[in-house]
Amino acid sequence: MPRASLDKDPHDVATMFDGVARRYDLTNDVLSLGQDRMWRRATLKALDALPGETVLDLAAGTGTSSEPLADAGVKVVPCDLSTGMLTVGKRRRPDLPFTAGDATALPFADGVFDAVTISFGLRNVVDTVGALEEMRRVTRPGGRLVVCEFSTPTWAPFRTVYSGYLVKALPAVAKVVARESAAYDYLAESIQDWPDQLGLAKLLKESGWTSVGYRNLSGGIVALHRATNPGIN
Repeated sequence: MPRASLDKDPHDVATMFDGVARRYDLTNDVLSLGQDRMWRRATLKALDALPGETVLDLAAGTGTSSEPLADAGVKVVPCDLSTGMLTVGKRRRPDLPFTAGDATALPFADGVFDAVTISFGLRNVVDTVGALEEMRRVTRPGGRLVVCEFSTPTWAPFRTVYSGYLVKALPAVAKVVARESAAYDYLAESIQDWPDQLGLAKLLKESGWTSVGYRNLSGGIVALHRATNPGIN
């Protein structure tokens, strides 16, 4: 199966995720040793969306991150570049308004969302700052952003072990569970190429977001970034 390069061409990224859509959620659960469930819960808590609020869930994939929001009475819009992912999600939750869209050119009007969240998808966007600016554009003044993304473990010995897992074990396990490894070779490479916690915080500020903060999950394997739209262009 073709895989995306670190140039992150949108067509290549979408095609790659289309190819792993059917077993994507199961593979994530296995590769993270179940930690992905905790990461999703932490993201929902940080988002703190209230019933009746409108939330954009970017890189929603099959909608696993959108479902608990919808079940809590939030008006959530799952959006993803991969139509294959959206198709799998629509089969499971036909009540959700799955929408195809590129994070760098979102198909929504200005200021229509109370909050935007993106989990494990910002790393796959061709233009990080451009995507963050687009997220701010579609968020109302005072609205919030929550980004859950892979990051850099804070303890050096653990960082070394984790790096070895990414390079060697992760693609091998994915080949067994997902029956394909190319997409997960890309996953490992994209994580290693991604900015650390402070690096992403800097990009958020460059994109016009304020009140930027983060906290580490699982020793820094994942970082949860939060920010506010000041409403100033």
